[in-house]
Amino acid sequence: MAGGAATSIRQPLNTQGLALTYTVFVGDGRVVLPCATCEQYLAGVSSAALIERDGQVFLVPLSGPSAGGMLLKRRNALGDHVLLATDFLDDRGLGRFSTGLNFPVRWVEDAGALLIEGLGSAVA
Repeated sequence: MAGGAATSIRQPLNTQGLALTYTVFVGDGRVVLPCATCEQYLAGVSSAALIERDGQVFLVPLSGPSAGGMLLKRRNALGDHVLLATDFLDDRGLGRFSTGLNFPVRWVEDAGALLIEGLGSAVA
């Protein structure tokens, strides 16, 4: 990932021309991605990594047979997905048995990743 300011190029608009907001739910050691977020940013992705860079947390999609990372599992029939990241989220006060929070997300082209806005400075 390149340093400096994060830029977003994928900002879809609704029928009224207003920017759509995509979110993730983070808590209990999990990142839950609603179907709309997955379809917009992570279509076809089966594994990902969470990394913190310069105080910001990114969900980096991984691909290929040796990509590693954490499994991005389909959670329900609606198409929501979940990423189990207990150790990573423990350090941010969002590990097992924690109350969850919703965070807005946006794609950062320079990073090739989904920025989870506010998670880097989440409650600890």
